[in-house]
Amino acid sequence: MTNDCERILLTKEQIDKRVGEIAAELNEKYAGRHPLCVCILKGAVVFYADLLRRLDLDVMLDFMVVSSYGTGSVSSGALKIAKDLSVDIRGQEVIIVEDIIDSGFTLACLKKMMLERGAKSVTIVTLLDKASRRTADVSSDYNGFVIEDEFVVGYGLDYAERYRNLPYIGILKRSVYEK
Repeated sequence: MTNDCERILLTKEQIDKRVGEIAAELNEKYAGRHPLCVCILKGAVVFYADLLRRLDLDVMLDFMVVSSYGTGSVSSGALKIAKDLSVDIRGQEVIIVEDIIDSGFTLACLKKMMLERGAKSVTIVTLLDKASRRTADVSSDYNGFVIEDEFVVGYGLDYAERYRNLPYIGILKRSVYEK
């Protein structure tokens, strides 16, 4: 798998350090409170697990499977929910944990939906931000890294369900995904 990467963009050590910094900020913001942490599967699961282990908070956990991409690499413009929340979020402080914010469409829709469902607040935490590709009016409240517009894999991010288990984030060679 490593041979399929053009180069390593973010090392395991860089990611680990930044996840710790984000956790410290969340610990300070939510001290004495009980937020609901929502993982957007599948890509965010590695980041979510590492982040949760560093939170010194009494958190509740839940998961969603959502997509606006389907099987393509360009947003379809429609949000599809394959797995919805298991709990009522009325009055809850919700923390959405996502792997990457690209166009922003998915996160903008999720934030709006959760506020409409009665969430007290919605905080967005992303590991990666491709700010140059943003089309929706949304941003992360907490972000790990702003990255260039490259096809990245590893640390939960995939190409065709592969590469998620890489301990770093690498730029995938074009020859791999332009076959």
